[in-house]
Amino acid sequence: MQLDDLLEALDAGATIAADSPLHAAMHDASQRALRITAALNGAYHEPARVRALLAELTGAPIDETVTLFPPFHTDFGRRIRIGARVFINAGCRFQDQGGISIGDDCLIGHGVVLATLDHDLAPSRRGDMHPAPITIGRNVWVGASATVLPGVTIGDDAVVGAAAVVTKDVPPRSVVVGSPARVVRTLEG
Repeated sequence: MQLDDLLEALDAGATIAADSPLHAAMHDASQRALRITAALNGAYHEPARVRALLAELTGAPIDETVTLFPPFHTDFGRRIRIGARVFINAGCRFQDQGGISIGDDCLIGHGVVLATLDHDLAPSRRGDMHPAPITIGRNVWVGASATVLPGVTIGDDAVVGAAAVVTKDVPPRSVVVGSPARVVRTLEG
């Protein structure tokens, strides 16, 4: 089983069964991500070098306006897409097998967790993984230590409060707080 087969299955939202060839391919890909994140996090790098390592990790170009403050952790990397003028603060953890898309002009706070995999609830299938993408629209601010769960879309211009646990879609121009996150305000202008 090759990376392309795994990416095709993840794109289709297929369940990755425990002990399957796809599961083994995912673990192999994780070793690559761990190597690159170790290089990223192991020493100081100029911003251009940080972007180059991030591009190597994602397999996609990273705009010169993107800023990432390490440490940064991901166990896959190949399914992260980052828009222009995005700022990702220190200590973030992205589990991106299901896909993570971050729109232009976003701010991602310290210690944010973006998790795109769920394990099966059935005890006999607990090792199976179900991928679902996270989509973060344009000009979104995700506050420090927030967690966004699989399958969530955060609309343009929304704000996710610090330490929120986002379990369902966030409407555009909304402010959400709490666990589970709930809308407390709609933004104007």
